[in-house]
Amino acid sequence: MFRFHSTYLAIEHWRAWPSTRWPVAGADAKRAGTYQAKIHCCVVGVSEAKRERMKRLFVAIILSGWLALPALGAALDAAAINNAELGSKAPAQDKIDAVTVKAQVLLDRAHFSPGEIDGKLGENAQKALRAFAEANSLAADNPLTPEIWTTLSGTSRDPVIAEYTITENDVKGPFLKKIPAKMEAMKDLKALSYTSPRQAIAEKFHINEGLLAALNDGKKFDRAGERIFVTSVPNKPAKLTIGRIEVDKVRQTVKAFDPSGALIGFFPATVGSEEKPTPSGSFKVTSADANPTYRYNPEYKFKGVKSKKPFTIKPGPNNPVGSYWIGLSAEGYGLHGTPNPSRVSKAESHGCVRLTNWDAVLLGTNVKKGTPVVFADQSQATR
Repeated sequence: MFRFHSTYLAIEHWRAWPSTRWPVAGADAKRAGTYQAKIHCCVVGVSEAKRERMKRLFVAIILSGWLALPALGAALDAAAINNAELGSKAPAQDKIDAVTVKAQVLLDRAHFSPGEIDGKLGENAQKALRAFAEANSLAADNPLTPEIWTTLSGTSRDPVIAEYTITENDVKGPFLKKIPAKMEAMKDLKALSYTSPRQAIAEKFHINEGLLAALNDGKKFDRAGERIFVTSVPNKPAKLTIGRIEVDKVRQTVKAFDPSGALIGFFPATVGSEEKPTPSGSFKVTSADANPTYRYNPEYKFKGVKSKKPFTIKPGPNNPVGSYWIGLSAEGYGLHGTPNPSRVSKAESHGCVRLTNWDAVLLGTNVKKGTPVVFADQSQATR
């Protein structure tokens, strides 16, 4: 379950008191504005009674954290997530919630990807919920309504959190100690591997690393045989018959339609940037490759890349284009994975379309050469 340090709130309150308002004495003067273990010596010119009230307030803050936070953590253990039901209010956008974790897993299973499963009703989760609602002819004014929840819950009855035993393959590596910040520094690496077993396991189950760690407090992810809780998502890509792909340049999304025009897949995406915008119009898939080698051309003139010569970066999930590349008839452009799933839809790309690695794999293993890919602005996008 999730656990928090109950002293955090108290310490942050203490740091918030400016030193000009709360003068300190002696050696403590050098640490003004920081947490002091002996608060009775921190305030000058205040009555003894007032100091005593401040001490009681400080202790009360800590005690309230001890009393309240375990209940919050208990609400986010595996059983609570599996049994979660939508209440009278939708979950908050900036806080981890059991209902949101469950909704994200169900969306992932239904091929309406929320991106990285992080337990928050953020932008990508809301995009996926609205797409799911539209595909099921439900009102989508609000991202998570009782009608949407009922329909989504009916798509799968299996637990969304399950136990998993870490395997030897999960921990054998090799792992990189650090991913270089600059592209030029990546070209000499033998592979752009995962940086840790935890990163590999998180990607395997489409879950944010922080949420994975919080669900498994005290667990070791580098130990084969360790039993942990994970999000229960498909362990291999589904079989989809894709007739057309649509990239919405404004909403930052990718949709897959079957030959009849039915929406069968939805994915949040990072689509171009002001520096390197994506093309407009209709193109076709020319290639689909797992574990691609990245090739840099100096003519791209990417910001921050100083090399005047072409270079290549070897395959791996932390390669700049991730685990899958879908090439297009627009030369140099494609749809691909990313080593940073948490930044999908929240950062810019070098002109291509970035997806999470698992979404790129699902799309890439189901497209065929010649599949149309349409880049649309908001007025052209299919609702």
